[in-house]
Amino acid sequence: MSKRLYVGNLAFHSTEDSLRNAFEAAGVEVLSIQLMTDRMTGQSRGFGFVEVSDAQAQAAINALHGKDLDGRTLTVNEARERTGGPGGGGGGGGGF
Repeated sequence: MSKRLYVGNLAFHSTEDSLRNAFEAAGVEVLSIQLMTDRMTGQSRGFGFVEVSDAQAQAAINALHGKDLDGRTLTVNEARERTGGPGGGGGGGGGF
């Protein structure tokens, strides 16, 4: 089994490689990384998700939460599942 970790307060120039290197330097094997980007501009939204094994999840949180990466202090915790609240989506619109 694996756990998905939320990683917030990422620098806009942080990459999957820099995030992977930080986790691996802490002794945590990364299964996958997903950095969130703005759909319109492609710019980083400053957060992402890292999938690690169940056994290593708490160690990753302990090792990386509050640590510096690319000049920013990371927030690392277990990701919460999305709830079915109001979505974004826009789209209403009057096609004539």
